Amino acid sequence: MSAAGTEPGVNLATAFLDRNVTEGRGGRTALTGPAGSCTYAELSALTNRVGNALLELGVQAHERVLLALADSAEFVATWYAVQKIGAVTAEVYTFLQPKDYTYYLDYTAATVVVVDAGTLDRMREASAASRGRARLLVVAAAGSDLREDEVSFDALVSRQPADLAAAPIAQDDIAIWKFTTGSTGRPKACVHTTRSPVFSHQAYAQGVLDILPEDVVLPVPKLFFGYARDLAALFPFGVGASGVIFADRTTPELIFELIARHRPTILVNVPTMMQAMLDHPDAAAQDLSCLRLCTSAGEALPEPLHRRWNEAFGIEVLDGIGSSEAYHIYISNRPGRVRPGSIGEVVPGYQAEVVDDAGRPLADGQIGRLWVRGESAALMYWQDAGASADTYANRLVMSGDLVERDSAGYFTYRGRSDDLLKVGGIWVAPAEIERCIAGHPDVVECAVVAAERGGLTFGQAWVVLRPASAASPEALQGFVRERLAPHKVPREVRLIAALPRTGSGKIDRSALRGLALTGNRGGREA
Repeated sequence: MSAAGTEPGVNLATAFLDRNVTEGRGGRTALTGPAGSCTYAELSALTNRVGNALLELGVQAHERVLLALADSAEFVATWYAVQKIGAVTAEVYTFLQPKDYTYYLDYTAATVVVVDAGTLDRMREASAASRGRARLLVVAAAGSDLREDEVSFDALVSRQPADLAAAPIAQDDIAIWKFTTGSTGRPKACVHTTRSPVFSHQAYAQGVLDILPEDVVLPVPKLFFGYARDLAALFPFGVGASGVIFADRTTPELIFELIARHRPTILVNVPTMMQAMLDHPDAAAQDLSCLRLCTSAGEALPEPLHRRWNEAFGIEVLDGIGSSEAYHIYISNRPGRVRPGSIGEVVPGYQAEVVDDAGRPLADGQIGRLWVRGESAALMYWQDAGASADTYANRLVMSGDLVERDSAGYFTYRGRSDDLLKVGGIWVAPAEIERCIAGHPDVVECAVVAAERGGLTFGQAWVVLRPASAASPEALQGFVRERLAPHKVPREVRLIAALPRTGSGKIDRSALRGLALTGNRGGREA
């Protein structure tokens, strides 16, 4: 499918990968990890072979290719190969259930799905239940183990030529699907042209992070999360830098090990892993001096956690906010201008406004809905005209995030508009209560959701305490009562060993509401 624009566009494989070879940087490291390093020349050749393999399988321009495999050079090469032949990339989490994969197969109508040993069996089950019949291209699989309509990635790719002409791209050709997290419903595809990553690279990667050719980027999230993929295998390639990739599950021990081994300069992080790294018994012995900065996104970074990180590691954290709808990060703290507790300032090239329910701009200091305008805005949600009309308008993304802007232009995240609670007739933002509870010295993390009893809605706090903490739900309520208005004190506080999370690492509030409905108290209750 192609949008209306017919002006020449950018083939992302040419712009971000091949250019390093043609401009004499083919010998530089593009990717490094436990399996060794891969130069730009090697990655470009592998990309061309994969592209030729996809063409042999019959993939046409504008068709979707679904990636469901662990982080690897094959993952990155396949992503660029899809781009190079003019098709559309879509990635999914590698730990979903077959029913979830069936949804993605039907929704994307993908002609080819690239899988590996970790996802093959579940994708087989999903494919059997799917309305379509996508071919499975299987990485690192023996030919004798494959079924009908399954193809060995290694065998097919190895016999392909290492040369491939890039498909011509129109400026508004669809190139990338980025899925929403699905924390409040079925994931939707935010449909992007090549304009989105090119603009985001200029605005955020260069305008804020100032990625340099000498940088080495280590991502904590996996590559199926666009936040990580772009920062590890797209934005660095724009300047000839390199990314660290690894297939294993992310743990604090592994991140510390990779930092010691590869000495990255940028750590792409999320608050949950920042907390885990700080709580690790060997945290004080770690040498993170190689890092020049750390990014944080995906969920709110509590100010106490931010300050604790600064005290422990002394590495500047650039907390920010982005979305699949706007491609990547559009508000962020800047090097040398970080304000803990805020999500920073508008990224160069974007415009941001805080508005009321009618779309009217609000004065500084008032909480309202965040609207963002920029060239990286998606065209639409795939096949959802109603939601698209509610969210997109002429490069404007009308987000559901609630924020507050101060007179200096710094934004503070206040939660989601669909998470607001109406307690005693007064609207309450759960994020404000969460920030307060997170300031308690015994609290690791918390989430506040709406609960209902006897037809009345009230705030319910789910709290993870530090090991051996004796803090009671009553004590936590008293802590909030001393700091916030009475109607903001959660009526119930439930202690839980760990908060449920979505595939992207965000707190799964729907799951918490489900626990409340089933009567699972997760611990003590006030």
